[in-house]
Amino acid sequence: MAMRYEDYKRYLSPALAKTTDLVIERGEGSYLWDVNGERYLDFVQGIAVNALGHNDPHVRAAIHDQVDKLINGSFNMVNFPTTLILAQRLAQIAPGSLGCTFFSNGGAEATDGALKLARAYTGRPCIIAFRGSFHGRTLGATAVTGSAAKYRHSYQPLVPGIYFATYPQSDLCPQGYDERQRTEFCLNDLQQLFDYLVSPDEVAAIIMEPVQGEGGYFVPPTAFVKAIRKICDEHGILLIFDEIQSGYGRTGKMWAGQNFGVTPDIMTLGKAIAGGLPMSAVVSTGEIMQRWHPGMHGGTFGGNPVAAAAALAVLDQFKEQDILANVGKQGDYLGKKLTQLQEKHPVVGQARGIGLMRAISFTHEDETPAPEIWNKVKAQCLKNHMITLNCGVHGNGMRFATCLNVTPDIIDEGIGILDRSMSELGY
Repeated sequence: MAMRYEDYKRYLSPALAKTTDLVIERGEGSYLWDVNGERYLDFVQGIAVNALGHNDPHVRAAIHDQVDKLINGSFNMVNFPTTLILAQRLAQIAPGSLGCTFFSNGGAEATDGALKLARAYTGRPCIIAFRGSFHGRTLGATAVTGSAAKYRHSYQPLVPGIYFATYPQSDLCPQGYDERQRTEFCLNDLQQLFDYLVSPDEVAAIIMEPVQGEGGYFVPPTAFVKAIRKICDEHGILLIFDEIQSGYGRTGKMWAGQNFGVTPDIMTLGKAIAGGLPMSAVVSTGEIMQRWHPGMHGGTFGGNPVAAAAALAVLDQFKEQDILANVGKQGDYLGKKLTQLQEKHPVVGQARGIGLMRAISFTHEDETPAPEIWNKVKAQCLKNHMITLNCGVHGNGMRFATCLNVTPDIIDEGIGILDRSMSELGY
């Protein structure tokens, strides 16, 4: 008898929200197979986790090799060759003078670690985050998350000393503003925050996604990102870049911040770092990390040798397959395809993004958000055997996070399914 998710729901917390009821048995590349043998095109890859696709043979081989030697011994007590080498290689590719790493397990853990590090280094109590941001679901990460009220519901009051500024995306700025106007509007909003609510000398860090993920895959103007760097420098505030979703080549640069020519003081990594295994990291300078004395932060499973082995295999393939070049090429191709969809289907209000971090939004004729249209399109895409995921505060965005070694034929297949699904629905 076929396994059904419904048969197991009573054993799982309802907090584990599901976008499908599929029970998946195996995966390869851009595809997943359920327990009934049905194949699905995965156009979000575990929410940007599988940089090289499902079950990549190089990552799999590295995992097997390490598992045969050692699964874990706690990085708190002993060192592992794979983890030490990974730290060294991250230092070689990290931007600017960043190169000292603390390993943890998930993105939210990395967020909490970065906030603690900033407070420890500066001796200041406050943090500024941005509306539209998503940084995770632990208490600390939730406190700096502003992509939707639902993530904060029932948990107030959260960590104190957190203030929110406006991110220069279309959903948060006055309608019709161009890049220059959005930049000015948001920088003025930040200045008002300093004037009315929190003095800059009380702010330990400004944390931001160089490209917003959950908030809608919005790319900020370069002038805004550079201005934030300048403000931080002027006031002794640390700049934290959350590169958990946007980093690791997703935008065509190794780190999304490089698209704007800006280097942070602290960087958080996750998702794609270990090719599908749970791993994250806080990366900063040696000087800043020196303020984090032994015992001020920790974790039992961080720096796991198997995850580190997988992460090394991912970096090897980045070089061997020239992943960044592929992201640039295929990202441009995907962007053109999405623009064509926008021109063909009136319900597609925007096509936006950078590299292979792309999104479209579904809107009504009056340009108001249309999450109900997205829900129908999502269901039809699943019926046509493609897994999709939304984004944005209104739930009307559709994000595209293919594997980074995606090929044109896979993009064509996915866009074809989306195009057909909208046409079948009369959109």
